[in-house]
Amino acid sequence: MAPPILKLDDIFLSFGGAPLLAGAALQVEPGDKICLVGRNGSGKSTLLKIAAGLVEAQSGEVFRHPASTVRYLEQAPDFADYKTVQAYAEAGLGPGDDPYRVTYLLSHLGLTGEEDPKNLSGGEARRAALARVLAPEPDILLLDEPTNHLDLPTIEWLEGELQKSRSALVLISHDRRFLEKVSTATVWLDRGTSRRLDRGFAHFEAWRDQVLEAEELEQHKLGKAIEREEHWLRYGVTARRKRNMRRLGELQTMRSQYRGHKGPQGSVQATISDAQESGKLVIEADKITKTYGDRPIVTPFSIRVHRGDCIGLVGPNGAGKTTLLKMLTGQLAPDTGTIKLGTNLEIATLDQKREDLNLDDTLAHYLTDGRGENLLVNGEQRHVTGYMKEFLFQPEQARTPIKNLSGGERARLMLARMLARPSNLLILDEPTNDLDIETLDLLQEVVAGFPGTVILVSHDRDFLDRTVTSTIAPAVPDAPDGRWIEYAGGYSDMLVQRKGAADERKKAEKAEKAKAQDTAVAEPSKAKGKLSFKQKFALENLPKEMAKAESEIAKREEKMADPNLFTKDPATFNRLAAEMEKFRDGLTKMEEEWLELEMLREELEG
Repeated sequence: MAPPILKLDDIFLSFGGAPLLAGAALQVEPGDKICLVGRNGSGKSTLLKIAAGLVEAQSGEVFRHPASTVRYLEQAPDFADYKTVQAYAEAGLGPGDDPYRVTYLLSHLGLTGEEDPKNLSGGEARRAALARVLAPEPDILLLDEPTNHLDLPTIEWLEGELQKSRSALVLISHDRRFLEKVSTATVWLDRGTSRRLDRGFAHFEAWRDQVLEAEELEQHKLGKAIEREEHWLRYGVTARRKRNMRRLGELQTMRSQYRGHKGPQGSVQATISDAQESGKLVIEADKITKTYGDRPIVTPFSIRVHRGDCIGLVGPNGAGKTTLLKMLTGQLAPDTGTIKLGTNLEIATLDQKREDLNLDDTLAHYLTDGRGENLLVNGEQRHVTGYMKEFLFQPEQARTPIKNLSGGERARLMLARMLARPSNLLILDEPTNDLDIETLDLLQEVVAGFPGTVILVSHDRDFLDRTVTSTIAPAVPDAPDGRWIEYAGGYSDMLVQRKGAADERKKAEKAEKAKAQDTAVAEPSKAKGKLSFKQKFALENLPKEMAKAESEIAKREEKMADPNLFTKDPATFNRLAAEMEKFRDGLTKMEEEWLELEMLREELEG
């Protein structure tokens, strides 16, 4: 086994309350592809920052091989000293690194390098930061949510880059499919400590469940042992005569272990508030279009959305997903065509940009809209702290400003508010961003069991496969031209259908080509054993036409033989040269045709 190039051991860190990390460990060897998983708030990002040297642990061992280079993906890049994205990305290169890598990476990440960092969106800033950390091909790559704000083609490209990279990798991500494809080992951060599985994320959830079941069994056995010892203490014959101090001490230790055991963080428990049932037909779009300038965003597109449908919208960034979504929900009028919304629609929206959040609001104020301490959930009055606990918030957080929450906690808070409001049409724009695996599971169950209608935009392939009944995607995935197609099923089903359609096209083209070749071969044989009149005429007249062409060529060669012609009359020289070339081309074609006919005649006669 190769010696570690990064090692964290027995890491302890607390911010004043319960320890965030208490005995956590992480060991990275050359070539490792490790995914770091755990609930929101379990300390994953903090442990990664300790590994990068950005946060100092209060105790524990931190070792980085002195010859190893480390790059950490920043969540909020600092562009202050850079005039262009290219300059920012190149600043991450070390001596001897290839500057072309920056251009290559920026191109695949959808950036030119000439962008002004001051004007970048959140997604563009993330792409620039990715280019900066990937370009030097460091010994250790520490990536915290690298797929956020990336579209599906870019995520799939990034998967390939990381799979073939020689860098050791420690990765945090909510994207199951991405983790499954990239990781070869899993570190689970749970209740301050860490456990390692030397297999990729695909095997994690079954292993986690086994660990938790074994832990629960051990706690059950400990509880039974305490009961036996307490029974002995109260009723044992020896106990009535004399206390056994050793057994008393062991009993106290067991009680302490049992009471001090902190079980796994609970699961989010919630159901969505039902609204009045909508009409059977929820949305009907008939030949709708939208163009911005000369660029078509949506060419004539029609769809009928019925109650109970769950529709996914996918495509590269800039393809027009949000525009199409806004048209389908009546927020944006089409240039042509019609949109008809059904009756009794109650719409609830989860926006990826978190525009609904006032960061100075407290959690309680946000959930109740400032209407006191209670909110109405499914027609029932609920106290806000009780409702918060269902989404893993502690009662003391009720007065906490939203700006103090992590990205995952903010996503969970928005989910809590959306689920409390009566609705029969859910609009989910990138709902999986920043959610941990367990909360994602809850959202999947909510969406799959929702009696109303759902339209969602997502780059999470696993989430799409588990929830949607149909998928709308650009007809041309690599170069969207405004044409959209609805496919039955989830993302994987869409890929199969696309491949099938492409295979059918290739098959049809191949059949057409074969048919044309068969026709060409069969044409000379139509006369069944003799040349056709047309073929006979060509065979007899082609020698005369060839002789005439040779004569014309000779005349022009004779005129062009004059050494002074080009100097005196260049236009005539050029005209003669072009004519001679034309006659030569014609002569070559006639010679080939005559030869084919002569061979056919000999074959038919012999």
